[in-house]
Amino acid sequence: MPPITAHLSISLDGFVAGPDQSQDNPLGVGGIEVHRWRIGELANDADRRMNDRLMAPRGAYVMGRNMFGPVRGEWDDSDWRGWWGDEPPYHAPVFVLTHYPHAPIEMKGGTTFYFVGDFDEAIKQAVTAAGNDTVTIAGGSSAVRQGLQRGIVDEIMLSTAPVLLGSGERLFDGITDLKAEPIDVAASPLATHVVYRIDRSV
Repeated sequence: MPPITAHLSISLDGFVAGPDQSQDNPLGVGGIEVHRWRIGELANDADRRMNDRLMAPRGAYVMGRNMFGPVRGEWDDSDWRGWWGDEPPYHAPVFVLTHYPHAPIEMKGGTTFYFVGDFDEAIKQAVTAAGNDTVTIAGGSSAVRQGLQRGIVDEIMLSTAPVLLGSGERLFDGITDLKAEPIDVAASPLATHVVYRIDRSV
C-alpha cells in the first residue's frame, strides 16, 4: 500500500472549521483565521515551506463532501464544481465522500472528482489510482478522523493557528488511541506546523 497522509489547519481548541458553514462562509464563523497562514500577506518562510510540502504532487486524494462544497442532500440540478475554479490544485484523482451519486467531474490540470459512498471504498479506489504514489486525505475533519480511527494514516501535518473558534468541526472526537512522533516543525506568527509520523501498530 502506498503511504497515506493527511493535513488539517486547526484552531487551538481543536476545530478545523467554525460554526454555521455556508456557501458564502465556507469555513464557518471565524474559520478563515485558521487558514490565514496559507492566504495572508503575513505568511513567512516557515508557512511557505510547509505549504510547498503540502502541495507536493500526490497520486490521489480523498476528501469529505463538506470540503468539496456546500451542497447538501441530493445534487438535483446543482452545477457545483468545487471551491477552486476551473483548475483545482490537486492535479490528480480526488475521491469525494457522499451518500448521493454524482457523475465524475473532470477539471483542467488533471483533477477529476469521483463521488464514492463509503470511506473504505474511497481509500481503496484512491490507492489503486495512486499506484506507488502518496494518497492524501485532504479533509475535512470527519474524513481525516475516519482514517485515524482505522489506523491507516502514516503521517499527518497539523497547522495550528493561535485562535479559538469555540465550536464547529472538531478533529479528535472519538480518537482514543494515537501515538505520533514529530518529524518536522516550523512556526510563524500565523501557525505552528507539526508533521507527525503515526505509529500504526497502536
